Amino acid sequence: MRPGSPRLSTRLSAAREQAFIGRSHELARFRAALAAGPDAPSVLYVHGPGGVGKSALLRRCADEASAAGRRVVRVDGRRIDPSPTGFALEADAATGAEPAVLLVDAFEHCQGLEDWLRETFLPELPAGSTVVLASRLAPAPHWAHDVAWQGILEVLPLAALGRDDARTLLERRGVPEHLRDAVFAFAGGHPLALGLAASVALAEPPTAGDWSPTPDVVTALLTSLVGELPAGPERLALETAAHTLVTTEGLLRSVVGEEHAARMFSWLRGLPYAELGRHGLFLHETAAEVIDRDLRWRDAQGYERMHRLVGHHLLQRARSAPEEEAMAAIRALTHLKRYGPMGPYFTGITREGDVYEAPLRPEDHDTAVRMTAGTEGERSARLVAHWLRLHPEGFWAYRSARTGELVAFMTWLRLTVPGEGAEEDPVAAAAWRHVAATAPLRPGQHLLMSRFMVYPADYGGISTVGHLMQLRICRDWIRSRDLAWSFIVSPDAALWDGLMHHLGHRRVAETDWDNGRVFTTYGCDWRVTPLEIWFDRTQPGALHAGPPAGAADVPVVALDGAEFRAAVRDALRSVLDPGGLEGNPLLRSRLVGDRARHSEAGPADLLRSLLAESVEGLRSEPGQDKAYQALYTTYFQRVRTQQSAAQRLGLPFSTYRRHLARGTALVCDALWERERGLDALG
Repeated sequence: MRPGSPRLSTRLSAAREQAFIGRSHELARFRAALAAGPDAPSVLYVHGPGGVGKSALLRRCADEASAAGRRVVRVDGRRIDPSPTGFALEADAATGAEPAVLLVDAFEHCQGLEDWLRETFLPELPAGSTVVLASRLAPAPHWAHDVAWQGILEVLPLAALGRDDARTLLERRGVPEHLRDAVFAFAGGHPLALGLAASVALAEPPTAGDWSPTPDVVTALLTSLVGELPAGPERLALETAAHTLVTTEGLLRSVVGEEHAARMFSWLRGLPYAELGRHGLFLHETAAEVIDRDLRWRDAQGYERMHRLVGHHLLQRARSAPEEEAMAAIRALTHLKRYGPMGPYFTGITREGDVYEAPLRPEDHDTAVRMTAGTEGERSARLVAHWLRLHPEGFWAYRSARTGELVAFMTWLRLTVPGEGAEEDPVAAAAWRHVAATAPLRPGQHLLMSRFMVYPADYGGISTVGHLMQLRICRDWIRSRDLAWSFIVSPDAALWDGLMHHLGHRRVAETDWDNGRVFTTYGCDWRVTPLEIWFDRTQPGALHAGPPAGAADVPVVALDGAEFRAAVRDALRSVLDPGGLEGNPLLRSRLVGDRARHSEAGPADLLRSLLAESVEGLRSEPGQDKAYQALYTTYFQRVRTQQSAAQRLGLPFSTYRRHLARGTALVCDALWERERGLDALG
């Protein structure tokens, strides 16, 4: 760029200034804070309902601060780990020697950090710093009760635009004058509703009688917008953005394809209810909810296909993300669980940040034991002390962001020695018995067990703390190497049965405990549950779906040996393809039909499990490890070509093909023998 030539950012800032309407009082208070006069506030707390213009105000503040030569630091509450550490990492640039302007959007997503910010983080900022917090929620009373903050904090409720400002906004959006009153009558001064209504008015001029006078019907407007979209990649891109926590061009590439991704990302950015953050693009929450529900109702199969593609992309991201980004990747993946029948376990988790996770410290051991005694009784307390002596590294602490006090802990044990802890702990003994009877550990493998989840304030219930524990568990399911089994122990099977079944964990034991309590242990053998298959089992289902037809009702089709083996080879090639097993003759085999009598899973999932078990079974056969590696890498690790699989294994292509053919033949033979055995039984 030539010295002195104008930058694109200058034009963008000018365009935003031209589009920005109203908020003169709020901007005046920000300018006063920026000037840092003796009576000016240092912290502005802006609050108002969704879509009222908080993000637009923060963007305007950022432009003015930059124009004044101030360093601007942005934090998006939707995209951070809601803990003191996570917030501090995002806001680190504001803590330097020179005062900066810190702008925190969507603070309601980490509102639990409010006390920590007031008492710990904000007081440590350099003098002359300016902070703007934007939230849907009003500030807690503690700010007003703390005399030290009087004069430093100013609270700015953000109301709807006045009539004149609203009409000016519509004029700048190109709405003809004769339609502005009708649009204003519908949307009031709600900026998001005004923008959406302007889009509809320009596309299809309304009559005044078609409009309602309140912004509460934004939902109906969004539905009409979606109905106007073409049935091409735009609709799929919009569906994807509405479904995900944050959308990137890379994620779109996995759903709409390489040829459309860049264009669709640019198109999404131009929507009136889309926002662009540091980590990607997201839709306004009201818009996302309505669009997702509408598209799910209209095209259930397409919706599930999109859900699966998004999930596999995020699953790969969760597997491969650097350690410091792992929990954010897990959080994005777990966000998908809020759709469908498992929604009640997740949709209530709206406020985070009050509690954060950290390893349990030695000085917390006595507190954890006492906490257990008060929650589960002395017998459990003795076992917590026992496990603390054996595996102190297996304990995670959950602390108050305000005080650092221990409020909960989880015992998340990584066990490698068969029978370890069984003599002292009946629950561990039951899990080990199931392992020994079903599929023992092989050398180098381990199991994970959530033996205790103790949160006295909401023991065994659905809570934000419990959600943090689930994120840790999910992280280790996905990122652990050589994981054989995982076990989840719950004191309330009636509450958690649905989610455990959804996540591939089945009841394996029930252990009677003191005071009439019963601990239910759920287990999953991950060696026969590849992660892609595990995710595919978590489909949300149609919006109004009845119970699926049982596979046992499908008539069995008899195949000869050649037909059966050909079907096995086809199934292996399609095992991770979302619809690849549809129509495979094995879906009507005796093997799948026999399994269906003991499972609620669909035929395709049952067939995937059979294939995975058969491939995994080669590992225990002497001399077949190379055949196993060739099969597993080719069919269960999403390599693009067989040449890629050979390169990943470090083998000459001819050698790789020999091992692959050997492994495929062994799997075909093993499954055929089982099919013949069932056929003989009639």
